[in-house]
Amino acid sequence: MSDQIKFIVDNLNKEPFGKNYNLITFDSLEPMQLLQVLSDVLAEIDPKQVVDIREEMPEQTAKRMLSLLGILKYKPPGNATDMSNFRQGLVIGSKPVIYPVLHWLLQRTNELKKRAYLARFLIKLEVPSEFLQDETVADTNKQYEDLMEAFKTLHKECEQLKTSGFSTAEIRRDISAMEEEKDQLIKRVERLKKRVETVQNHQRMLKIARQLRVEKEREEFLAQQKQEQKNQLFHAVQRLQRIQNQLKSMRHAAADAKPESLMKRLEEEIKFNSYMVTEKFPKELENKKKELQFLQKVVSEPAMGHSDLLELESKINEINTQISQLIEKKMMRNEPIEGKLSLYRQQFKRYVSKLRSKSTVFKKKHQIIAEFKAEFGLLQRTEELLKQRHENIQHQLQTIEEKKGISGYSYTQEELERVSALKSEVDEMKGRTLDDMSEMVKRLNSLVSEKKSALAPVIKELRQLRQKCQELTQECDEKKSQYDSCAAGLESNRSKLEQEVRGLREECLQDESRYHYTNCMIKNLEVQLCRATDEMKAYVSSDQQEKRKAIREQYTKNIAEQENLGKKLREKQKAVRESHGPNMKQVKMWRDFEQLMECKKQCFLKQQSQTSIGQVIQEGGEDRLIL
Repeated sequence: MSDQIKFIVDNLNKEPFGKNYNLITFDSLEPMQLLQVLSDVLAEIDPKQVVDIREEMPEQTAKRMLSLLGILKYKPPGNATDMSNFRQGLVIGSKPVIYPVLHWLLQRTNELKKRAYLARFLIKLEVPSEFLQDETVADTNKQYEDLMEAFKTLHKECEQLKTSGFSTAEIRRDISAMEEEKDQLIKRVERLKKRVETVQNHQRMLKIARQLRVEKEREEFLAQQKQEQKNQLFHAVQRLQRIQNQLKSMRHAAADAKPESLMKRLEEEIKFNSYMVTEKFPKELENKKKELQFLQKVVSEPAMGHSDLLELESKINEINTQISQLIEKKMMRNEPIEGKLSLYRQQFKRYVSKLRSKSTVFKKKHQIIAEFKAEFGLLQRTEELLKQRHENIQHQLQTIEEKKGISGYSYTQEELERVSALKSEVDEMKGRTLDDMSEMVKRLNSLVSEKKSALAPVIKELRQLRQKCQELTQECDEKKSQYDSCAAGLESNRSKLEQEVRGLREECLQDESRYHYTNCMIKNLEVQLCRATDEMKAYVSSDQQEKRKAIREQYTKNIAEQENLGKKLREKQKAVRESHGPNMKQVKMWRDFEQLMECKKQCFLKQQSQTSIGQVIQEGGEDRLIL
């Protein structure tokens, strides 16, 4: 745990975090501060995660971090119960949960940045199947999937270009060299054309030379095609022989179809297959591993870098251009025209023949790989069938041994044979190992001496080129400083001009808004003036009908109606106030009468339901109860 914390603190103190922690201060952080540190690390990987967790709910924080950790393929230790503990610890900022996450993130920051970037474009949006029934949605989803596949292809190409070792400066240098060579060739062709034009029947000679070149290219193509057909015929004959041998063996096996012979043959096949699987293939695999280790040792030796090789190639190209210029000058002085044309033809013939040889080798290797794949599939299927047959035979053999009372006999015999074979192989391997080691040492010493002798002149030239590179680098730094100072001055002028332009644009916008406001106010005043003019005409007019249309007359009429209505309402209010007291008294009397009648009703009901205790006598409108 202490090493883990030390690693986390060291990485957090570096750029781009710059936290300035030590072991004590980091270990004494509060859970909220620890969660903020984790959020900052996640924000460095994915800029969308830049959040102050004090302004975020704990559930949202845990959900955001868990979703990003799931995209980054972080696997918490333990089973499902531990996963629930992990979520809970992430919510409360538990140190045993946060520390492993920080350690894992800081170990592979660059890789996780790339993964988070790709997740923005490669996480597929799941669309419900019922929505895909719509043609528009289905077409849009199809376009979305096609764009995702195109993005994958472009990203792979971009990564390949990044890892290819070529830089833009080197590519520009190569392009400039190729353009110079192209200009030289064009000039040479023009000079040759001028010289050829003086020869009689030059057009006919050029036409014949062109036809000759086409026929030679056709001849080479036919020869290549003939060779390919010969190879195909050879492989087909080999395949036919192999199939015929298999057919013979199958016929021979069908002729000798006795159970004892079948058992014997199957036992032999099982032994052979077990030998191949347990002994031969592991040996070959071990040999291949040794060869791979040897090649890795050779590759790990210090060698020239790509930039050094490019510098040497550029120097070689410069020397070749100088040589070609010298040859051209010499040819212009002494050599005839045919010699110049032959030099031009030889250069392009070498280039074309090199391309054709490479394409031929590529096709052959591709065909061999396809045959190997087909044969591997056949062998794999054969191996599966043999394993199945072996299991069936083993099962039958076990049942026979159990019936005979000797169960385990075949297994014991196979173990004894295998142990004896292993012992013999170990003895042979001990003898071979020393020889292989001595041969390997000799071979390595010879390779080292050869490489040293081969690289000695190159290293000598490389030292001179490095000195020249240092001089050019110093000159480049000086030019760069001049450029930076000039760029800084231009940048300051540009910022000043941008500020002036921004201020003038703001003034223009203010003036424009003021202009539009003034126009709106003018239109409103014009409308009001027009209405006032119409009102004055109607009010002054002698026509009563026209005068009634005036707004003043309408408002006067409305005011009079409202005044009459208010007068009626006031009179009604006065009448209600006067009759309110007597009405309330009458309402109270009716309520008392209602209560009295209800009481009589209850008494009558009780009299009907109970036995009579006394006698009720009504006299003078009164009821009396006599017991």
